[in-house]
Amino acid sequence: MYIDAHFGSAGVTQWLDVVNPSTEQIVAHAPDADQQVVDSAVAAATHAFASWRWVNAFERSRVLHKIGDEISHAERRIATAITVEMGKPLGEALGEARKLAKAFHYYAGEAVRIFGETIPNEEDGFISFVEKEPVGVVGAIAPWNYPVELIGWKLAASLAAGCTIVVKPSEYTPSSAEELFRCLDAAGLPAGVANLIMGGRSTGKLLVGHPGIDKVAFTGSQAAGEDIYRTVSGITSLSLELGGSCPLIVTANADLERAVAGTLRRAFRNAGQICISINRAYVHEDAYWHFIEALSAGARRLVVADGIAQENADVGPMTTRAGLDKVMRHVDDAKARGARILCGGSRPQAHDKGLFYAPTVIADCSPDMLVMHEETFGPVIGVSPYSSLDDAITQANGTPSGLAAYAYTEHVKESFTLSRRLDFGNVSINHVDAGIMNAPYGGRKQSGTGYEHGREGMEGYLHLKHVRLRHGA
Repeated sequence: MYIDAHFGSAGVTQWLDVVNPSTEQIVAHAPDADQQVVDSAVAAATHAFASWRWVNAFERSRVLHKIGDEISHAERRIATAITVEMGKPLGEALGEARKLAKAFHYYAGEAVRIFGETIPNEEDGFISFVEKEPVGVVGAIAPWNYPVELIGWKLAASLAAGCTIVVKPSEYTPSSAEELFRCLDAAGLPAGVANLIMGGRSTGKLLVGHPGIDKVAFTGSQAAGEDIYRTVSGITSLSLELGGSCPLIVTANADLERAVAGTLRRAFRNAGQICISINRAYVHEDAYWHFIEALSAGARRLVVADGIAQENADVGPMTTRAGLDKVMRHVDDAKARGARILCGGSRPQAHDKGLFYAPTVIADCSPDMLVMHEETFGPVIGVSPYSSLDDAITQANGTPSGLAAYAYTEHVKESFTLSRRLDFGNVSINHVDAGIMNAPYGGRKQSGTGYEHGREGMEGYLHLKHVRLRHGA
């Protein structure tokens, strides 16, 4: 762990096994922090906030740029830790490390663009101005599917705003977080400004419920997000990104070749373990057979492999046994309800070890099937035909989730109809990259509250102060 600029595990009595999902072998032991450790990390952040909040924004920017440079130097070390612990192919993990560096450089630029405003007064001799100030000490919890990038969004934005932070990574991926914090240390970040603790669910509850935490930033499941609401101490600011069952609509006017290529990428990348993964697809009946045949043919060609042994593999293993069990439950449910498994639907025969599951396309799905209304979070997509665009939009909007939706159409009117009526925080039309660093990223409904990315991602770590001055002029 990293507390007050020191690496160590002093005082820890409980340890957690870290397992490589490709081999199911233990690759590390991580500390399971208790109340004393959490207290020390929050105390370090609290002490550092008294000075970091007043550090000149241009100096904060310089430090963030330096961190981004250090991450670039260490990208292969970070990526290797990601692949060993959570399974994504090394090529994908390198991409994650590079996007992490970009996040720090982006928020280094935003640090010097924290603007206030002046407001007219109806009485002469007065002026009102609004300033933005850091909220305080942040408690951040990140998941295992993008173990450093999702830390980086919170870390870079909060430091740019002048906050200090205590980060708890997933217990499944602690080593990649440690590699990130070694970059912070090498960049000369002042002591206590950013702290890293490790542990399981109980450690997370101690952190978000700590009375010294002023804001909680969390990415994870909807159930865990609801638990945080019940755990925080008093009135604590929250940013929650809780995933969702993301839909795709393919109209009769779509470029089907482009739609299939995008679906293969967004449904199966990272073994489908992405909050914005395409979980369910609604395809116009005129394009349905072409789409499912091309999609299943493409899925069969995807290379499933250990991401270290074959770093440019398309699909690695599932990260957790519980995740694999959920995938199998969703596929079995669809089969029992009459769906057709066009490809996949089982563990690959070539892998007798590891948590691998073959990329799976399920056709002729109905709304009652789990795959069409729950987040599968695995390499599985359910597909259903439709005849009316209104019906497709209704089904796409018909779950409690509202993070991201996708659509393919070459028709201008359909493009605007879809963009306006899909009730999601992010809508991608004719591509599958729902988020860019300089635009806000967040969900609706049960997919969370607050935003990451963009200026809005930093604004979430600031609050406003109205100053009304009588100057007499």
